[in-house]
Amino acid sequence: MEPNPSTRPDSGTPTVGRIVLAATPIGNTGDASARLVELLATADIVAAEDTRRLHRLVQGLGVTVTGRVISYHEHNEAAKTGELLDQVRAGSTLLMVTDAGMPAVSDPGFRLVAGAVAAGLTVTAAPGPSAVLTALALSGLPTDRFCFEGFLPRKAGERASRLADLAAERRTMVFFEAPHRLEVMLRALRERFGPDRPIAVCRELTKTYEEVIRGTLGELLLWAEGNEVRGEIAVVLGGAPEQAAGTPEDHVAAVNELMAQGIRLKEAVAAVAEDVRVSKRELYSAVLAAR
Repeated sequence: MEPNPSTRPDSGTPTVGRIVLAATPIGNTGDASARLVELLATADIVAAEDTRRLHRLVQGLGVTVTGRVISYHEHNEAAKTGELLDQVRAGSTLLMVTDAGMPAVSDPGFRLVAGAVAAGLTVTAAPGPSAVLTALALSGLPTDRFCFEGFLPRKAGERASRLADLAAERRTMVFFEAPHRLEVMLRALRERFGPDRPIAVCRELTKTYEEVIRGTLGELLLWAEGNEVRGEIAVVLGGAPEQAAGTPEDHVAAVNELMAQGIRLKEAVAAVAEDVRVSKRELYSAVLAAR
């Protein structure tokens, strides 16, 4: 049972309203939580990324939304955030939902949360389905350390720059991609990381035609070239293999490359030394000696 939105559950002290970020199913409606169902039925305001999808969701769940439904997406969130925060200050419970998964994670919601935090308003979450974690768990790749990179830039130059930044990333990486751009993405990944890097393409997670294709970058690029890929896509890429540290002199070029991007010498030396596991002092000396 959701606590009374006008009362803090721990003290009983009246307060303003709250924002609840609620995860929605990423494919299978049966994954909706009981909390999501109750919040949909009781929230004063439901802010939805796509009101049509919200309508289909509540129909599938057999729940009636009693609060006011508003459209809140990347094209209008700047204009509507202030109004929504005012409603929360006035005591309303605002439920934020996106088309699938958790709001604010590669979806609308971050601006709302940031505004609420700055204003000292209460923000909580009703956790649930996550395409990021589901893909990671099914990938067969290491899960102890990972990072989420969202969508890569569409422009080739910007995409190449982003991938260059990830060249030494040892954590497993999770990306989203549109099906019609998957082949281009895999080709860019192969060019940067080589054909042997392990990868998994996760398609239509939790849906009827769920599919996880695992292999190397070279193998999955061939697969994508020969198939008309459809559906929602998450890509999980293995991190860079650990390499021998070598001598400080071996890594002077990496420091210079970071400095060329505007990073100061001290910070560049620290970043490279930590990444390749050599002494910062010795690397710093090697950089100065090479000048």
